[in-house]
Formats: sequence, C-alpha cells, structure tokens
Amino acid sequence: MSHLRWHGARPELHRPVLLAAFEGWNDAGESATTAVKYLARSLDGHRVASIDAEEFYDFTVARPHVRLAEGMTRAIDWPDPQVEVARLPNGRDLVLLTGIEPALRWRTFTAEVVDLATGLGVEMALTLGALLADVPHTRPVRVTGTATDPDLVAELGFTRSRYEGPTGILSILLAGCAEAGMRAASLWATTPHYLRETPSPKAALALVQRVGGLLDFSVDTTDLEISSAAYERQVDDMLSGEDDVADYVRRLEEDGLDEDMEDSTSMDLAEAFEIPTPEALAAEVERFLRDQNAPDDE
Repeated sequence: MSHLRWHGARPELHRPVLLAAFEGWNDAGESATTAVKYLARSLDGHRVASIDAEEFYDFTVARPHVRLAEGMTRAIDWPDPQVEVARLPNGRDLVLLTGIEPALRWRTFTAEVVDLATGLGVEMALTLGALLADVPHTRPVRVTGTATDPDLVAELGFTRSRYEGPTGILSILLAGCAEAGMRAASLWATTPHYLRETPSPKAALALVQRVGGLLDFSVDTTDLEISSAAYERQVDDMLSGEDDVADYVRRLEEDGLDEDMEDSTSMDLAEAFEIPTPEALAAEVERFLRDQNAPDDE
C-alpha cells in the first residue's frame, strides 16, 4: 500500500531535480531544512503531495500539533513529510521534500520517495545536510559536495565519500535513488559546534547559494543575508563579555580548517566532525541568544 498522498493532479514537470532535507541528526542549526523551505517560498512552490507519517514516526518523539481552525474547531497537524514543486528561472523544476527524519521503516520510506521521484521523472536527487564542526562563526560557511558515482564526482567537482559507519536517512535515500538510475549527490554545510542548538541562517544561506550555483539559477537572498548578519552580531556581542569563549573562537580562526578534512572525512556523519566542548560554554552561548530573541513584554 502506498503511503504517498497526492494533493490534486500529478504535475507534469520539465527535467526535475529532487531536493530533500530532514530535521534532526542531519540538520545542524536547522540549516538544511531552512534552505529548502526558503527556496520553496522564494520560487513560489506549491504542495503537490505528502507522505503519511503513520508508519514512519514515533509520535512520542515527533508529536502531532493541535491548533484552532478559524478560532473554534480543534484540528490536528500530523508530521507528514511535505512535497512541493517549484519552477526555476531556467525552466527546470524542483521537487522539494522536507520533513522530520523518520524513526521507522527506512527502506519502505525510501521506496516511497523513489517511487515519487521516478513517477515525476526526476533526473537527479540532491540532498542537503548540515553538521557540527570545529569552525568559528566568523568565517565563511564551508559547503562540501559528495557523491558515490565517479562520473558525477568529476562533473560537479565533488568529493567521493569514503565514510564507513552509522549513517542517516540522507545516505539511504541517495543509495535508493542511485539504484533506481537517478544521479544522486549531497551538499553539506558546517556550523559551529559551540552553537549546537542555535539556528544558523548563515549556513542556510550558503546552502541556498551553492544549490543555485549547481543548478544554474539565483533567488533573492536578502532575508537570509539580514538574518545572517544579525546572527553574527548577536554572537559577537556575547563574546565581548566572555573572554574564555572569545579566546577559543580566536584560536579556531587562527587554526583554520585542516586542509585534509575534505579528503579524509565523509559528510554523512555529524559526529565525524563534532568535537566535545564544555557544557558551560554551549549553555552560555545558548542562553545569550535566547535572551536576545525573547519577545519584549514591556
């Protein structure tokens, strides 16, 4: 039984590309899902389908939300992954898939996504992810592309993933799409591990720009640029009163990234980059940013 629900007629698309991101383990700073949703809004995307969450989620973890419809009737919103379609300025179509990383039946879930993609004539599957890394918030965000197909690696200038170990839903989806005959690749951004719970519009902006460069289109990124500048200012303000943290960030700036990091590690696994930090460091940064973003009650 299919778990895919179409909302209206199945669209006819021109050389579509599947762009997917999932909240959770693969989405440090909410960067990847923010990037996909930003593209959907900027390109006037519209929902065409959703995947029934019943078989794929633990609802004690990914809980449904209750809301008031028209201020009176209570309605329940289930965490169904959403599928949107948007037309690029160059005439190609994007199929945008977002949701929470499923907890159950990954092979069945992957089969649903592959059936969706093949039914729409998707030529290439591109997943977006973000991971915690030993990088400063002041530097440009590093975005690395990976693929397993040597021809695609050469064509796009990506690296070939050599990672072995536990993985996330993105790798499973890419493998399923590749087995179905689609070209499949992944883009990963890095975010500072000392801001592990903080949304990163800066990383989202970097992903949006890299997707645009890869698929030969551009969108207005003013909102993300403004949010990125505010993000840096807020962290800088916090660091001005925290000498230990400021010294730590300066060391990261001076050390830079290991030149061999891109060649020796895979972008499949956040832990491959994550370096443990004292809890007090992360807590202080998080507390400051929450205070800055708290609504003014006065």
